[in-house]
Parts: sequence; C-alpha cells; structure tokens
Amino acid sequence: MNPNPRINPRYFLFILTILVSLRIPGYFCQNDQQYETCSRPFQCGDITEISYPFWGGDRPASCGYPGFRLDCQGDDLLINISSTTYRVLNIDNPTQTLRIARNDLWDTVCPRFPLNTTLDFRLFDYYSASNDQNITLYYGCTMNPMQPTLPNQFDCDVNGRISLSFYMTREAPGLESGIRCDRNISVPVNRTAAQVLAIPMVGSTAVLEDALMSGFSIRWSADDENCQNCVGSGGVCGYNQGTTSFACYTRTGNGCSCSCCAPPPNQSRKILQTSTKNELIPLPPMPPSLSSLLALLAAALLTAAYSQPSTTYPNCHRTFSCGPLVNITYPFTGGDRPSHCGPPDFALTCRNATTTELTHDSLTYRVLQLDQTQNALTLSRSDLYNNTCPSEFHNTTLNTTLFPYNGPPNEVLTLFYGCNTSGMSIRPSNLFSCNSTGSDFSDAYRLIGPVPSDPILRIISCSVSISVPILRDVGNRLAGLELSLGEALMEGFSVNYRNPYERLCLECIRLGGQCGFDSDSDSGRPVCICDDSVCPFDVTLPPEASPNALGGNGRSNMGRNIGLPIAGAVLAGVGLGWLIFYYKQRRKHRLAAQSTQTLGKEITPPVSIKPLSTLPSSNFTASIPSYPSSNSELGRSSTYFGVQVFDYTELEEATNKFDPSRELGDGGFGTVYYGVLPDGRVVAVKRLYENNFKRVEQFMNEVEILTRLRHQNLVLLYGCTSKRSRGLLLVYEYIPNGTVADHLHGKRAKSGLLSWPIRLNIAIETADALAYLHKSDIIHRDVKTNNILLDNDFHVKVADFGLSRLFPTDVTHVSTAPQGTPGYVDPEYYQCYHLTEKSDVYSFGVVLIELISSLPAVDTNRHRHDINLANMAVNKIQNHTLHELVDSSVGFETNSSVRRMATLVAELAFRCLQQERDMRPSMEEVLEGLRGIQNEDLNAHKVEIVDILVDEEVGLLKGSVAPPSPDSGATDKSASGSTPNSSG
Repeated sequence: MNPNPRINPRYFLFILTILVSLRIPGYFCQNDQQYETCSRPFQCGDITEISYPFWGGDRPASCGYPGFRLDCQGDDLLINISSTTYRVLNIDNPTQTLRIARNDLWDTVCPRFPLNTTLDFRLFDYYSASNDQNITLYYGCTMNPMQPTLPNQFDCDVNGRISLSFYMTREAPGLESGIRCDRNISVPVNRTAAQVLAIPMVGSTAVLEDALMSGFSIRWSADDENCQNCVGSGGVCGYNQGTTSFACYTRTGNGCSCSCCAPPPNQSRKILQTSTKNELIPLPPMPPSLSSLLALLAAALLTAAYSQPSTTYPNCHRTFSCGPLVNITYPFTGGDRPSHCGPPDFALTCRNATTTELTHDSLTYRVLQLDQTQNALTLSRSDLYNNTCPSEFHNTTLNTTLFPYNGPPNEVLTLFYGCNTSGMSIRPSNLFSCNSTGSDFSDAYRLIGPVPSDPILRIISCSVSISVPILRDVGNRLAGLELSLGEALMEGFSVNYRNPYERLCLECIRLGGQCGFDSDSDSGRPVCICDDSVCPFDVTLPPEASPNALGGNGRSNMGRNIGLPIAGAVLAGVGLGWLIFYYKQRRKHRLAAQSTQTLGKEITPPVSIKPLSTLPSSNFTASIPSYPSSNSELGRSSTYFGVQVFDYTELEEATNKFDPSRELGDGGFGTVYYGVLPDGRVVAVKRLYENNFKRVEQFMNEVEILTRLRHQNLVLLYGCTSKRSRGLLLVYEYIPNGTVADHLHGKRAKSGLLSWPIRLNIAIETADALAYLHKSDIIHRDVKTNNILLDNDFHVKVADFGLSRLFPTDVTHVSTAPQGTPGYVDPEYYQCYHLTEKSDVYSFGVVLIELISSLPAVDTNRHRHDINLANMAVNKIQNHTLHELVDSSVGFETNSSVRRMATLVAELAFRCLQQERDMRPSMEEVLEGLRGIQNEDLNAHKVEIVDILVDEEVGLLKGSVAPPSPDSGATDKSASGSTPNSSG
C-alpha cells in the first residue's frame, strides 16, 4: 500500500465546494419565492394592505414577527394577545398602531369569564396619543331590594344564572352604598363613548355595548429599526424561525433571497439575518491553478463573513444614573444603558432626570432606593405617590419570581373606597376623605394587616378595595398616627429582585464578556457580549447547576449565531491547507517525506489539560507542581488559566484604596474588601498579607484550583493580579449575605433567620461542595463556618482555597505540616502529619455541631473542658445530654420533627468527629445521610429514633450501621507524598 496516497484535486475541490456551500444551514436562503411571498400584503374584510409584522392565513410565519399572528374569520380579523382575543378594527402602519376591541365583549356586556384587559408589553403598549379611558364593570352584585333601579345597572345571564351588574366611568358617580359585587374588570374604551355613558338617563346597556365595541388603540414594536433598514435597502421584512431572529429578504441578481441588506444612506449599518440560495459551483475538467483555488476559497470565506449575523450590542459597559440613584448596571437598563443590556423585566425609566420608574404588570412604581450589592429595591406605587385616591383601582401584583416582596419587612395595607359610614356616630381615625376625578369617595377607609381582623368591617360596607404593601415599621408609625396615609405610601415597600439569568451572567463575566439580552428572539434569550457583538464561544453552566433555576436546560444560546460561521470558516481553512499541501507535494517529490514530517509538526494539536484525577502522583510534592517564572503568562497576559488578570491600580480604585470601611472580613491569610469594578461588577477583593512568606504559594494555589472547578456551591473566581504587581489580589464574585459564622454566632446572629430547614440545607449544600472537591482529588483543608458564604436566598458558596491541596489518586495520605484553623483541624493530621480526605470530614463534623448549637468552634470563655466545641459535643452526646447542646431557637424542645432530624444530624456529626480517620464516613456518605434526613427517609438508613447510645468505641444511634472500614475498601487514597516539612 502506498503510504503517501495522492489526492485527486478535482474530487477534493468538489467536496470542499459542497462543504463551503452547505456551511451553515440556517444562514442560507430558500428560493426566490420567499421574497415574492412576503412582498404580497393580504386583507381581511375592510382591512387591507396587511404586511409585516403581521402574518397568518396564506401569509407564512416567516413573513411576520412572533406574537403578531392574525386570524381572519369571515370579515372579522382577530389577534390573540396575552391569552385574550381581540377584534382588529383598524391598522395604521405609519404610527404602528392597532385599534382593537375585546372579542368576549363584542355585542354583549356579559362575558362568560370576566377578565381584566392585559397586554404583552414586550410587543404592545397603550397608545398615549389616543382618546381612550378605562371603564369598570362590576359583576355578581347584590343590593338592598328597596333601592330604586340605578341608571348604570344591568342584568347578566351567564349559563342560566342572572346576576346584577354595574358599570362605572371616571365621570359617573361611584357605586351606591350597600352594593356588594363579586368582581370587577377594567376595559379601555373611546373617551367620548365613556362620557356619554356618564350622562344620567342616557347611559343604557345598548350605549354600553357601543362603548365596548368602540375599542382602544395600542402601539406595536417588532424590531422596527432593522425593518426600516431592510425596507430602505429594497428588502422585505420577515423572521427566520430556525435561528429565531429577524430576517430581511431581497431579490438578488441570481434570484436569491438574501438579507445582507445595505442600509439607507446616513443610517448605521446593521448586518441582518442571512439567507442565500444553495447553488452548485461547476467544476473545471482539470485541476485549477493554485492562484485560482485561493481566489475561490477566499470568495467562499468572504461570503461566509458577510453571511454571519453581526447584530451589535453597544454601550453595555455603561452605567446610568437618575436622581439619587447612581451607577445602575446589569440587570437593569435605561438611560444610557440600551434595552439590549438586560432582561426586559428590569427596564427602568428616568422621568425628568429625577425620578426612576419600573413598570411591571401594567403598574408603574417609583424606585426610591436600589442596592445592587444586596439585590434590594424600595418601591412606591406611582399612582399612590402623594395621592391616596387613585383614578383606577388595582391591587399590587408584582411577579414574585422576579420581585419577591411578601413577608418581612413588609405588611399589607388595604384601602377601601366608597364606604357607607352614615350609621357611625363616631368617626374612626383610620377613615380618610377621597375625591378623585369627580368620583365622590369622601368615605374611605384604611386597614393595616389581615382584613378580617378589624371589627369595624362588620358595620360598614365599601364598594372597592385595593391591597398595597408598606414597610412594617411605617405601618406601626401610621397606626400610631405619627404619619399620614399619604406619607406612609410615599415611604414605599421593600422588594428583592432575582435575575433568572444570574448564573449565566457570572459565567459570561468570568470568561471576559458582558451580559446582555436579545429581546428580538421568539422568547428572548441572554447573550454574552464581546466587543459589542455576541462572543465567539458558548456560555454554559457547570453540570451541577440546576437548569430549573434558569427556566431552561441550563445551557445558554450565547454565541450560537457566531459559532456556526466560524465553524464553516475553519472547515474552509482546513481544506485550503490541504490543497496547498497537495501542490507542494506535487512540486517537490523528492522532499515529500520531509514535507509530510514538517506538516505533521505544524498541525500537532495542543496538549489538552488532563483531568485532575489522571495527573501523575509525582507532581504532588508541593501544593502546586510548578509556578510560572517572571516571564510567565501570568506576568504579561490579560488572562491566566482562563481568568482575567487585573491591574493593581484598577482594583485599588475599585476598593477606594482599600478603605477600611469596605472590609468584608479578615482571615489568616488576607483581608477581603468590597469593590465595584469600572464595568459595574460588584466584587470581593482579597488582599494577601505582606508578611505572609507563603503568600505567593497560596495565591497561585487558589488560582490554579478554582479555575479547574465549577460547582454551584463553590465561590466564583473572576481573576487576579500579576505575581509581579505591588500586591497579590484575588477577585471573587461578591456574596452579599455574610458567612454562616456571622449568622450563627456573629454580627448577624440576632436576626434569627437561620431556621432549622435553612440550617439543614446549608449542611447539605456544603457537603455537596466538599464531596465534589474530593471527587476532583482536592482537599480543602480549611473547612469552617467562616469560609461558608451565603447568598440572599441562603444558598451556600464555599470559599478560601489558599490551603487546598491537589491529591494523588494512588496514595492514602500526604505528609505535610498541619495547617488550618484551631478547633477544626483533624487530630490525626495534627499529631501524625497525615493529610487525607477524612481531614475535611472531621472539620465538617465541627460545622455540623455549630449548625446544631449556634456556638463557635473555640471559645475560651467556656469551661476549660468545653473550650473546644468538638470535645464538648462528643461529651454531651456520650452523656445523653444532647438537649443541652442544641440551640433552643430551632425548636428542638417543641417540634418533634426538628428533634428527630437534629438528633440524626448530631449522630452523623459524632461519626465525623471520631479520633481515628478510618472510623469516619466519607464525604459522599455524609451527603447521602444528610439528604436522607432531609427527606425523612428513615427506613433507607435503618435508624430507629431513640436517644443516642454510646458503646465503648463509637457512639451511634441504636440500629444504625457502623461506618465501613477503609481497610476493606480503601476509601482513602494510597502512598505518601512529601516530607513532613512540606506545606501546602
């Protein structure tokens, strides 16, 4: 067999041409029919010239925009918006407005299911220039049978059940006293029709029907700038369902529909979604010259470059300010931050350069305070700001998934309007006057807390009520008449915000990008931005991250649109390389072997980094096998091990020159400061002590280890400074809720926020992180509650890997000088200098006891036998006095379920605290045990709930299984590493 087979260039050119022409399916076009189809408008009834963004009927989805499907039923044109069907009365393309009317209220005033009018505000909004206003319809009402018939009264027959109903306009008086209704809805109508309804003796059911059928105007938004550019270049607007992005179809010379449209003069260029026709390139009968091949491939690559979508996302590095709120950044947008720089739910509006507003679920709120370090907002309803009498009555309904606000520190304030107080001889202090837009609501009433608790409601009745959250301390001051109602409403209420794409954003930032959002896609998607374009890489979550937290499969589409064209270019480049090689081989027959060998060296793939578990054990004679020299990558590059290398001056400015007031914590190896980077990221900056002679080793150790790990319960490293900078600094994600130690026995202990379920979940998440480390052959070596951080939802982030060790796979222990924190150090490690995974297990046992007792690991104020918490816990358990150890606030004495679970956790901690490491469980066994306790899967663990009994060697629960001996299964690693004097 010939070892150097020759390649027929005609066959190869044919294959390469197919690869180039088929490089990215989504970026090619269909035939000329797409342009023709989308060029033809359609009509329904009296409405003609219907075009983009609308589609439906004979007009395919590729000719419209998602959310704008129209349904022509006879002469009636219907559109569905937020699960409600509307009749389209008119379409005005120049102003991009629709005139629509509720289909369920067409020719009737009695809908089967009374629902409020809602819009999808990503696509539609009420048209401010229209002459519309709301009317309110009340259904299921009861009234005094002795009262006369009212002009705004009508009957509804729904499914054979007749009920009394009313309508009310701004101009009409409110409901009479003594009238109660099951529900009410608001419907926008023409203002003139509403004013006719308000005229006494003129309003009637027929007039109400006419008003409802008059409809109201809304304005649409559907990638308007791209469409304007497309139309200006002679194209037709559409939508590519495959890539979920805007498409522009133009007729090209070869009959192809393509969207590489040139924008009109004096407009910024924006290359849109590509669509090119697949055509076979005729092959020459003989191999072409090298120059012609190069020209052919260059043309193919140029086509690929122009076919690549390059929608830009500029200015996402900017922050914006409005009034007292400054340096607002992701996930919020507004002001100088364009809408593509964050999810649409976090869009803010600056009014008159003084007031920041957030609109959500059709209600607008004033943003009084914004703390991005704590993910906290203080909001006040705009319609109730310095106003106790709104023109329309709506409950406060924020999306609690994004903006949770129920519970402390808020409570509910209920406002009742149109109350009948004529029978009251004494006027209570919580009555107030309300005269809003002509409606006589002089009798109004406020109630703090649950509605049924106030006996006054037994003797008065009101027409309508709304619920508004207020701060609890403000409610107390309002109840004590220290504040007026208007002042209390202006104080607002507290809201936490949650960005569902936070984990993806952190990963994007770690890889050097900026977070943004593509609202033009069908359902919207986060994007990672590099140099104002989508980054050329995918941003993914670690496999341990929960996809449910993102509402998807845990993987972002960031970089997808740009990755495919690069793949096509790479294929073409590889083909070009092979063609060059072929012609070199043909010209230099004598040097073929040498050329082949040289080429083999040139295309040798880079050596991949082995998994930690496959690294040879000979490398583990120190914490890190080797450090970069002074000319290393860390010294001169902008990234190291995939993380950013920061300039020392940049971090000095971010921490206000390491201002002591910004200190977050102080440990054995450095001080941690709060900082804000120029791009708006909030970070924690660890500054290693100058007098620590091992600081370089610990610095490099933490960088190398953290860049290899990805777990939802491990702190994220953003970057570091150069080893040669003025100081060694590490930059982490900022975790706002302090440490477990803070909440158990530190400055946050009085908050009482660590209930038993939260404590148990902290234990499980910490065990999960440590088990992950051990699977990756890493020993943390400094497990303690001060190194377990908590986010605002009390989820765990394990931190501080300065002492961590990469561990060989074929050894039982590493011999190294003991290091760690007193009270947590494994006694066997301390006495024998043998570091194993079970050393972390012992330290975690101390953490479990802290979670049970809320006591610090070491306290010299305790009795000398109890200074060490581990010793104290073992003694309490052996003496059957566990109740003296458990923190009374968790409910150990009053809740049998807590007592059972705390007893099981204490037993597990007892096993972890055994003096001999072979008697301790592995971290994986500890994790399984904790999860079983949480799930109360007691049978699976063969545990009988009785008092703790202690035998001569190990104290276990009666019926529990003794920990397996490592001698039988060798759960620890095997062989000795460095000398006892080496440290890590």
